[in-house]
Amino acid sequence: MILQALNDYYHRKCADPDPREHLAGYGFEQKEIPFVLEIKANGEVVQLIDTRTPNDKKKLVGRSYRVPLGIKKTSGVAANLLWDTLEYAVGVDTKGKPERVVEQHAAFRQRIETLPDEARSDAGVMAVRHFFDKCEIAKLQTFPAWADALETNGIVTFRLHGDLELVCQRRAVVQGAEQLVDAGESAVGMCLVTGVQAPVERLHASIKGVWGAQTSGANIVSFNARAFESYGKTERQGENAPISKAVAFAYTTALNHLLRKGSSQRVQIGDASTVFWAEKDTEFEAIIPGLFADDPDKGSDAARALFDAMQSGKWGDAGGDTVMHVLGLAPNAARISIRFHHRLPLRELAADLQQYFNDLEMVRGPNDPQYPSLFRLLTSISVQNKADNIPPNLGGAIVDAVFAGPDVPYPSLWLNAAVGRCRAEQNVNYLRAAAIKACLNRQIRHVQTAASSTASSSSPEKEFLPMLDLKNTHTAYRLGRLFAVLERAQEIANPGINATIRDRFYGAASSTPVAVFTTLLRLEKAHLKKMPPAQAAWFESLIGEVLNPVPDFPAHLTLQDQGRFALGYYHQRQHFFTKKTVAPDAAADASNSSQSNPEGT
Repeated sequence: MILQALNDYYHRKCADPDPREHLAGYGFEQKEIPFVLEIKANGEVVQLIDTRTPNDKKKLVGRSYRVPLGIKKTSGVAANLLWDTLEYAVGVDTKGKPERVVEQHAAFRQRIETLPDEARSDAGVMAVRHFFDKCEIAKLQTFPAWADALETNGIVTFRLHGDLELVCQRRAVVQGAEQLVDAGESAVGMCLVTGVQAPVERLHASIKGVWGAQTSGANIVSFNARAFESYGKTERQGENAPISKAVAFAYTTALNHLLRKGSSQRVQIGDASTVFWAEKDTEFEAIIPGLFADDPDKGSDAARALFDAMQSGKWGDAGGDTVMHVLGLAPNAARISIRFHHRLPLRELAADLQQYFNDLEMVRGPNDPQYPSLFRLLTSISVQNKADNIPPNLGGAIVDAVFAGPDVPYPSLWLNAAVGRCRAEQNVNYLRAAAIKACLNRQIRHVQTAASSTASSSSPEKEFLPMLDLKNTHTAYRLGRLFAVLERAQEIANPGINATIRDRFYGAASSTPVAVFTTLLRLEKAHLKKMPPAQAAWFESLIGEVLNPVPDFPAHLTLQDQGRFALGYYHQRQHFFTKKTVAPDAAADASNSSQSNPEGT
């Protein structure tokens, strides 16, 4: 299914009119070529062109050209067609191994000789062959770019003087290169993707751009040991999973295009390099990945674009049926593992994303982002708020749950880490509270779905609101609210206090309430005596209202209940410092409510 979808995407991009998005034809690839040797028809060198320009990180990057597909190199000698490193293409020793360079350059020249007669007689190819005969190394050394090319053993290719295209891009060479792709001994079998009889690819091209994998690339399909091979197909590698050469080229080219540097359809989520593509051309191929980007501005813009599209009815037309693919890849030694793959119509995918942000919605301060990025959510629950301390599999597991459905619970590790950070730092901030709320609401929906399938008669728990819920009577939630009330009373009774009960008692109060709250309520009496009578009476009334549905202080709170405690604390705390706007006709009722703070906050 994945390879078939990538194969279809490749053929769609081959017809893309945008040259930046148009993919290379069968047997070709896009390659950064830092140096181009311009030569005359007689092989005389005209100039050595340095195509490198600084990128946004001020690193010199070569211009990208469409060239014949590179050979998959190991420790042996193998040359590419009309482009390669300086040692291969020119025969100059850069590493102190002259004997090996002789072999490499001979392989490069021999590769050109494998072209059909028509291609070998092309003016550009003939010029390259004349260049080999002249071997003008002394002249090459006079060009400014030569020193860098020699130091880096840079990749070089050829261009005929007066042409705009490379020699390897000339029509006769392109046709000859296409014939070389299917040349050689290859088994013929039924392709698992297309179902047609065709030459089977023995070694699939490497996939590059997966974070943490080998820099030279890794494979999705490969066989390197007898244990992985089928009976009768030992040491025949790709024949164990027969994929035609054309399809193997298509899916690897498409995936490398999605994973390329600067791709708008790629985002790094934890250790999972995640790519998005659709079966039809749609603007949301680039918008949806932005929802998970590290850049908060980009994420907010993507979220608004998505919600605007839903509100404007874009998902109601045929475009909502366009299927979107979400593929997560992770490194696994020399191979690439599929972390997750989801195939969803845009309409369903948008609904899943909206539910994701609805679950995270939380009352917040003026400087807190409305749509927090997943990266910020994960760093908020990591030790010292450092990205290096984020559990490696957590980000990918969260995204997997997002697209698996609104009632699929998030990994328990997320809730555990968020609750643990709140206890360790005695601080329930916006991002941690949002993560806890999302985890709990997902779990509640999961339980409700399971209960509905078994016709259970138990009353389901209500999902948590973004703001203070006065009707929530869960004991853990009420105790969290009570802790926030007691802390606020202490702050008012002791203006300018440096440390509150949160700094000393939050961890114990959220896990073993019975051991803490009797002491805190006794201290509260001393705090109330320092307040004006009206303010003290208000706090006593609020404490009574919060404790009313609580039968007793539990000895221990489970992990989920510690999350409910944190939400109760955060909601009540935010409620104290949220400016209240009351309608005139409701002013009288509000004045009688225990939530109407006489502080005026």
